[in-house]
Amino acid sequence: MINSQKLRKRDLYLDKLIAFQDTEPVKIITGIRRCGKSSVLKLMIAHLKEKGIAEDQIVEMNFESHAFRKMTGDNLYDYIKARIQPKKRMYLFFDEVQRVPEWEDAVNSFRVDFDCDIYITGSNAYLLSSEYSTYLSGRSVEIKMLPLSFSEFLSFHDFKIKESETVLGGVHRQAIDKYGERYELREVFDAYMHFGGMPGIADVGLDQEKAMALLEGIYSTVVMRDILERENRRGLKRITDPILLRKIILFLADNVGSSVSVSSIGNTLVNEGLLEDGKRKGSPSAHTVQAYVNALLEAFFFYDIKRFDIKGKDYLRTLGKYYIVDIGLRNYLLGFRDRDSGHAIENVVYFELLRRGYDVAIGKVDNMEVDFIASKMDDKLYVQVTESMISENIRRRELAPLQKISDNYEKIILSLDPGLNPSYEGIKSIDLIDWLVR
Repeated sequence: MINSQKLRKRDLYLDKLIAFQDTEPVKIITGIRRCGKSSVLKLMIAHLKEKGIAEDQIVEMNFESHAFRKMTGDNLYDYIKARIQPKKRMYLFFDEVQRVPEWEDAVNSFRVDFDCDIYITGSNAYLLSSEYSTYLSGRSVEIKMLPLSFSEFLSFHDFKIKESETVLGGVHRQAIDKYGERYELREVFDAYMHFGGMPGIADVGLDQEKAMALLEGIYSTVVMRDILERENRRGLKRITDPILLRKIILFLADNVGSSVSVSSIGNTLVNEGLLEDGKRKGSPSAHTVQAYVNALLEAFFFYDIKRFDIKGKDYLRTLGKYYIVDIGLRNYLLGFRDRDSGHAIENVVYFELLRRGYDVAIGKVDNMEVDFIASKMDDKLYVQVTESMISENIRRRELAPLQKISDNYEKIILSLDPGLNPSYEGIKSIDLIDWLVR
């Protein structure tokens, strides 16, 4: 039985599932391990029961369970077939389905053979590879799940926002915990930047030792199950060197928001003495490094972002950037530090834009860069991110690329200290934390 009282809301994702309920596409929730995919399936099951769907119409299977450890695609088909209720619509929920060999055949057969609505989760982008797509002929919809946003972090940790009017007529926001204690919103944001947004941290509390242990477990599981083991099963370019993999992870984590080329990663690791294994001569090949980076992208550990020439209106093949899926995982890997906090908040803004449904690219205008071009449908948003807008030199630097863009789409600068002037020639200076909780 599911106790929905113990499940914390993830309405952003649950609402998407509900919107696709009883439609033909297979609903596929993807995202890094432990970001909440299983919980959203349980929330959807709770929703169905509230709407009157009977218990025997719902089949839920978590393939992380020992009970299904040796299941094959054929076993899965037989298991479901035995539970089909005649003349009733079935709701099938498969968690971490990629662990079942030939699961694609079984899922496609359910869609063809039974009156059913199918929901699956997976911790690897291979779920939506071209090979899988051929089975469903485009009859699937992907719901991309991320760790907690700052707003979700507030909710999961039982904070409520209290607004009051300032002397100058503005809005002052404070966070109130479940005991009635008041905190400045910046204090709670600093905790978010410290611990990150993995939902499990809400269960252990904002305790550094417990949080780091939880993040270590997530890291180890991603590396072992979704990268090292998964590559062996697929039989493609094998990720066999855990030491090299960790060095690449550390390099990318250390360089979030910086321009990186795959060929430079191996060279840098050798030059900095990070690859001193006597068995190696020179740097690993660019092909090898690319395979390792691709594995990290497929496991949703890092996300890559391309450059877009605003004036030429085309994507560029020059250096891209990488962002880590959770800032808490970065702190686990590198330790806590302030020296690159600007890149850390840029990392947070990138994923918030993804949550809000934008396609995101880096903008190039002449020889300058716009941190993010965020596009969806006919809407576009240009975004700069900086820690503070107080310094005149920084203001000039952040405004310059936006001032070179001639179209009329919204242009904003997000910072933790936006200064007193809310607008510069139509370019808005917005408090980052206020923007995150909108």
